[in-house]
Amino acid sequence: MPFTVKRRGKLTYYYEGEAPVLSNLVVEQQPDGDLKLYFSGLTGGHSAATILGRDEVIRMDPEREIPLVFQCWEQWLQEAGICQSLAEVDFIEIHAFRAQPKSPNPIADPEGYARELERLRGAYAQAYGGFFKEHCPENGLPARFTVHVVDFPDRAASYEFYGTALYQRGESA
Repeated sequence: MPFTVKRRGKLTYYYEGEAPVLSNLVVEQQPDGDLKLYFSGLTGGHSAATILGRDEVIRMDPEREIPLVFQCWEQWLQEAGICQSLAEVDFIEIHAFRAQPKSPNPIADPEGYARELERLRGAYAQAYGGFFKEHCPENGLPARFTVHVVDFPDRAASYEFYGTALYQRGESA
């Protein structure tokens, strides 16, 4: 579905649907011509796969979820006509919200639950760091802020992200 675009002063809003709750992408024009980009929160579970046109549900698998989120954001940049690759933007910050493991039950199997927490923590760090190393090796790394939450509307997901980046049009990029 193509974006609906709304411009208001130095802000451009890109959203989908007739009654959206949030914009997928908000772009702020900087005085020097650069663009500050605000990517909406997105889980890598069912929601990211759906946006990318994939019929799959990913359950608490950071190695698959995290790349899906970044692929969605890259697709949005392309659809908005801003650039073709996330490697062309510099992320300033990523806010990540991590859900509790869906299983095992922490009361019935506290040791299994603790192992699953550790598995997710390690998989998340590897997938997140690996993405920037593989896809944006020339860029700096964003600041990251992680919060632990109970669950998300997308119950298959283990993480939800939102991010801020800068598309530097100048020669110093």
